[in-house]
Amino acid sequence: MSEFLVSVCVLLISVFISAFSHILLKRAANRFYESKLKEYLNLPVIFAYGLFLISTVLTILALKVIPLSLQPILESTSYIYISVMGYFFLKEQFNRKKIAGLALILLGIFIYSVNIAG
Repeated sequence: MSEFLVSVCVLLISVFISAFSHILLKRAANRFYESKLKEYLNLPVIFAYGLFLISTVLTILALKVIPLSLQPILESTSYIYISVMGYFFLKEQFNRKKIAGLALILLGIFIYSVNIAG
């Protein structure tokens, strides 16, 4: 596997980790806490911010190889990850607008990747 493909995979994993940490923070935000301190200093929130740090480091490592122009395209996959995880973990529903938006994102990723490959 080429260094470029490995870096693309690392960036996609980084985006997935970031999306997962968003879900953790959303779940933590839906809880009631006795104080502001406990709202920010609890295991799910600290773990989520730790995941953000790991995601940032992986993104930086991937961008050593991937052109910066490709990063926003791959980063847009986070909308797909968050929507799917929101459905399973937060019981959020898909509606027509959300499905159409996700389809447009996938179409944009596909069009951009075809232009790079061609």
